[in-house]
Amino acid sequence: MKPESDAPATLHYGDGEFAVLKPGRFVRCAVTDRPISLETLRYWSVTRQEAYASPAEFAQRLKSGG
Repeated sequence: MKPESDAPATLHYGDGEFAVLKPGRFVRCAVTDRPISLETLRYWSVTRQEAYASPAEFAQRLKSGG
């Protein structure tokens, strides 16, 4: 089993904030699968409950309909 610091976090994404359900240092971008540290996480979808590395990935997700 991975130490908590090496494992991804599980979050609940809300309007303007997120809640940590399972501790970890990062989440993965829903489009690129790139790790995003919780300290730098700024973009997510409340409806889809997924994180994005930047606005470009969010726009890409909307275009793909995924």
